[in-house]
Amino acid sequence: MRVGFSFGGQSFSVTLEGNPTARDFLTLLPLDLAIEDYSHNEKIARLPRPLSQRFAGPFRDERVGDLCYYAPWHNLAFFHAGYRYSPGLIRIGRMDGDISPLLRRGTYPLHSEILT
Repeated sequence: MRVGFSFGGQSFSVTLEGNPTARDFLTLLPLDLAIEDYSHNEKIARLPRPLSQRFAGPFRDERVGDLCYYAPWHNLAFFHAGYRYSPGLIRIGRMDGDISPLLRRGTYPLHSEILT
């Protein structure tokens, strides 16, 4: 399943994992949030409710372009630079293609919708 995101004149898509957290995220779509810079390596968007954490656990092969759910804060984390797994982080997908949309600094309205 692919989800489209757009903000600040930028658009990109993410292919979701098949885990319960990703499937729960789909039930919220379409969805309008705010996306903002956090730390040096990610943009975040706070969700209106917690997502399922069923079967969540540590993962490896962290990559730039990962979309994760951070359970303690109920937010999405779009990684545009290297990161390492930490407790509470659940990968729900990976960006398709270029990460350049995530490099645009600032806070913007974020729209997300199911593509396929």
